[in-house]
Amino acid sequence: MDNAKDTVLAAAKELFADKDPSAVDRWAAPDYKQHSALAPDGPEGLRGLVESLPEGFGYEGVRAIADGDLVALHGVYHGFGPDPLVAFDLFRVADGKLAEHWDALTPAVKDTASGRSQTDGPSQVTDLDKTEANRGLVAEFAEKVLKGADYSVLTDYVSTEQYDQHNPEAADGLDGFGAAAAAWGEQGKNLVYKTIHKVVAEGNFVLAQSEGAFGGPVAYWDLFRVADGKIVEHWDVVAPVPAELPHGNGLF
Repeated sequence: MDNAKDTVLAAAKELFADKDPSAVDRWAAPDYKQHSALAPDGPEGLRGLVESLPEGFGYEGVRAIADGDLVALHGVYHGFGPDPLVAFDLFRVADGKLAEHWDALTPAVKDTASGRSQTDGPSQVTDLDKTEANRGLVAEFAEKVLKGADYSVLTDYVSTEQYDQHNPEAADGLDGFGAAAAAWGEQGKNLVYKTIHKVVAEGNFVLAQSEGAFGGPVAYWDLFRVADGKIVEHWDVVAPVPAELPHGNGLF
């Protein structure tokens, strides 16, 4: 494969669309490191997951973002349970193989506050020449606003004219986000970001993987679309951190 994105897309097709356990031998590095709550460590853990996929299982890919050896996928899994699951998957590629994997999944919601689904909207990667500027914008936003909770500088980063929201409980625009945050606070679920672990960027898309609390320990995966130097769109998965994992690698 010419690049990491091609490698991940080809491997994901064989593993999760074709449900081919032998694809593990072709695509997983011998020291494959797993951070998902769904599978034990190593190639054999991945093989066990693929072998256990039920009839009717499928994956609907929407976005793929490549940043050096990291490739993030945004899409929907069908068949893991009664409801579809919106997911972010992040792979690290080494020597043309899958070397490490992180993910976060949340149930798909039919009726959202904005009327948008959790995955619809632009999917094409553009503005490749602005990758580093956009990464810097989102990284600073994550540190100052999300982690630092300094909402006075919010409009330095987020457009006041367009903020298309895909979080199911928040309406469009900064007002929509503010109203949702207030409602969450009343429920005892304040947005607390403690550590920004990764910022993955390609062109107009920047994905932040963070650790924090939302009524309990959670993983925050926030995908932003940037246009003209401002954040104009947001997708996310907020996933509880399980008490136990089937490996010792941690969720992050």
